[in-house]
Amino acid sequence: MTDAPWIFHWNVDPVLIHLGPLAIRYYSLGFILGFYLGYAYMKSIFTKKGFSKTALDDLLLYVFWGTIIGARLGHCLFYEPEVYLRDPIAILKVWEGGLASHGGTLGVIIAVYFYCRRYPDITMKFLADELTFPIAITAGFIRLGNLFNSEIIGRPTGADWGVVFDRVDTIPRYPAQLFESLAYFATAFLILIWQKRSAWLNEPLRRNGLMFAMIFTARFFIEFFKEVQVSFEEGIPLDMGQLLSIPFIAFGVWALFRKIPARPDSK
Repeated sequence: MTDAPWIFHWNVDPVLIHLGPLAIRYYSLGFILGFYLGYAYMKSIFTKKGFSKTALDDLLLYVFWGTIIGARLGHCLFYEPEVYLRDPIAILKVWEGGLASHGGTLGVIIAVYFYCRRYPDITMKFLADELTFPIAITAGFIRLGNLFNSEIIGRPTGADWGVVFDRVDTIPRYPAQLFESLAYFATAFLILIWQKRSAWLNEPLRRNGLMFAMIFTARFFIEFFKEVQVSFEEGIPLDMGQLLSIPFIAFGVWALFRKIPARPDSK
């Protein structure tokens, strides 16, 4: 039987290259590229503001570890708590997979809080807005990494079109990872362009609010096209990704439309 013309087979090796015992994965490269671009972007911001390179390097470390620790704990607590409560040491086995973006987001928020305690001249509101581009662009690359890993796959399309993830099965599916990646890249560049043209968007927390509203609204609706990640999601109307997205959407809408206090010099 010949495949329908609108079926695309995806069978990319998730490992780009082997260097002896070391395997360089597309997922890891996407993660690194996102952080590299984010670092370059924040370097220009910190230079304009007169903040030191030490402060910038420390921000990278805080955000990196906040992302990794938060994403890992988020996966363990939100998706498979019974597994990791039975074997807590398994939480440390990050190389086995299992990172949750909602947990990573919370981890970054907590990391930035402690960073600002160390650098009181750099406020959380300032970083919340300036980190919108780095966060959104990195999220886009991470979802591309999921695509290369043939994971977080979409539901069957039920038609003669879709993507067949040959490493999983022979069923045409929605490319949910690609949907999310494009949504996150679009969010990053929309905010980057709009912030240069809108004084309204540059009020405190509005860029951050727009990012949260766009990213997690996209995540909420794209979840309808995904396979469930864990078995308990099969019996609930909204999956865990959707339930966890709702508070972030609510915060984003609040941050966008909250009343901005008048500045002391305003009339």
